[in-house]
Amino acid sequence: MSEIKNLNPQCIWNNFYALTQVPRPSGHLEKVQQFLLNFAKEAGVEAFKDPANNIVMRKPASTGMEKKKGVILQAHMDMVPQKTPESKHNFETDPIEPWIDGEWVKAKGTTLGADNGLGVAAIMAIMEDKSLKHGPIEALITADEETGMFGANALPEGELQGDILLNLDSEHWGKFVIGSAGGIDVTATLDYKEVETDADDAAVKVTVKGLRGGHSGLEIHEGRGNANKLLVRLVREAIEELDARLACWQGGNMRNAIPFKAEAVLTLPKENIEAMKELTKDWQDDFQDEYKGIESGIEVICEDVETPKMEVPVEIQDNLINAIYGCHDGVIRMIPSYPSVVETSSNLAIINIGGGKASLKILARSSREDMKDYIVKTLESCFSMAGMKVETAGSYGGWDPNPESEILHLLLKEYKELFGTDGIIQVDHAGLECSIILGKYPHLDVVSLGPTMKSPHTTTERALIATVDPFWQLLKKTLEDIPEK
Repeated sequence: MSEIKNLNPQCIWNNFYALTQVPRPSGHLEKVQQFLLNFAKEAGVEAFKDPANNIVMRKPASTGMEKKKGVILQAHMDMVPQKTPESKHNFETDPIEPWIDGEWVKAKGTTLGADNGLGVAAIMAIMEDKSLKHGPIEALITADEETGMFGANALPEGELQGDILLNLDSEHWGKFVIGSAGGIDVTATLDYKEVETDADDAAVKVTVKGLRGGHSGLEIHEGRGNANKLLVRLVREAIEELDARLACWQGGNMRNAIPFKAEAVLTLPKENIEAMKELTKDWQDDFQDEYKGIESGIEVICEDVETPKMEVPVEIQDNLINAIYGCHDGVIRMIPSYPSVVETSSNLAIINIGGGKASLKILARSSREDMKDYIVKTLESCFSMAGMKVETAGSYGGWDPNPESEILHLLLKEYKELFGTDGIIQVDHAGLECSIILGKYPHLDVVSLGPTMKSPHTTTERALIATVDPFWQLLKKTLEDIPEK
């Protein structure tokens, strides 16, 4: 695992390796917060944890560069905790196991945490390097970005002193992000009274798995399968044709990740069990054919399980299945003026049904506030017809592009001089904390950049080694050439 510390530039990879050894899943950040405070103390820079659980560091300007504009380097400390079905990894206690696979760094059986660990590692490298020339620098390392951008949302006003914000949470080297979508969490819930299972019924667990999953902002347009939406098609037919009943359902585990696995326990007459298994095989064939060229590992498995004592009553079951079936998932439309960029989408991320409670969680995104409102009302209408209570939380606005940004044009100039090619200006559908921070510090000049990563929020997450050194070179050169106030 430690071989990644020998990669170039070692200052970033050493710090990233150190981060992989500190548990930091969203919602469990005490260890990484203390790690960052200890690091800052050893590096000799000011650091503190603010009331929002963010870590802030400050490094004074190099001699003679005190008049330069202040730069805030921003990343988030938490990572998405996803693991393969066979992995025994405990994200709250175990280190990540990074390894080198050709031109990529990956993790064994889990997400890598390069989102946004490489951004944090770059900030650490800047803070500890005594040879760099720069104006005043602050670091803002936010808490729980992946579960609701809580650290950015609760960021105190007046805490930051800089003039420029460089967000280091982008995944495409050579592309400079100047805008992103807003988002909102939509949760639909229903309490119900379970009924007893027919004493003569048997039970099966039906599982849809092997999907690619992925980032619900960056990869929502690729047409990847959503395990919840695939499973509901099979379950509905089993109910209609084989007298099946729903006992429980678990699908997905992260609001901003496309679900790669979902499972449901169904009860049904014993004489229909074999037909149920044949139906499962038929749906696997259909799904594999539908997603040919997009998904290569789809499995649909039906296995005998102990018959549960209780199940969902018929009228509630039918309403829930209709709601899941009717819930919009995926892209609604692209940005008319940027037809290659998604404008509005939703991700049916998490379903939990059982024990008298049903909960569905969706992350809706849009770069337009009116379209964000539209998708929310679309979802509310769907779930309200099923008798569910619908609540929204964690709303954040989009980041409006500023193509005249001074820091953008400096980055493009430095990029062209260093690497001989033109950088690309981009607007992302993935949500970034920039819009929230700009809401509190509207004077900031903001750009997002980073090395190349693929499939964040999945167990195939990987970082492209060859892009980390040029990212580091550009960051250093830009900090040196920041204009004066």
